[in-house]
Amino acid sequence: MSGLSHFDASGAAVMVDVGAKPETAREAVATASVVMQKATLRMILDGTARKGDVLGVARLAGIMAAKRTAELIPLCHPLPLTAVALDLAAAGEDRVAITATVRTTGRTGVEMEALTAASVAALTVYDMCKAVDRGMRIEGVRLLAKSGGKSGSFRQD
Repeated sequence: MSGLSHFDASGAAVMVDVGAKPETAREAVATASVVMQKATLRMILDGTARKGDVLGVARLAGIMAAKRTAELIPLCHPLPLTAVALDLAAAGEDRVAITATVRTTGRTGVEMEALTAASVAALTVYDMCKAVDRGMRIEGVRLLAKSGGKSGSFRQD
């Protein structure tokens, strides 16, 4: 099946056996952004959203999501994460930029955990503000960088 590791010879989906791989320090950084009306961003930054501290709640949601990635993505391994950090900040006048950084020492990488954290944080911003701005858009969910493991480092240009 095109050399993809999550399929066996018959094409059935399988969880990759990482038991023989050495444990290494691994890190992944992912990003997302939520585009909104200028007034919505002002409301978030002023702390006047009816549902509360939008950025604080989204940060916690992203951390929780990273820890539960293996429950959401069928072939992901459950990993003992050593750190999860989310940065949420205004980017210009109409968006919240989200950066998720996840670390572990293990046999497989944390790219999916970082992507899940950024995505769920963005969804939480949307959920908390949808009553005032249904036109928000979640954009640019992508891996920025990863390090560790056999495949080495990757950095998005």
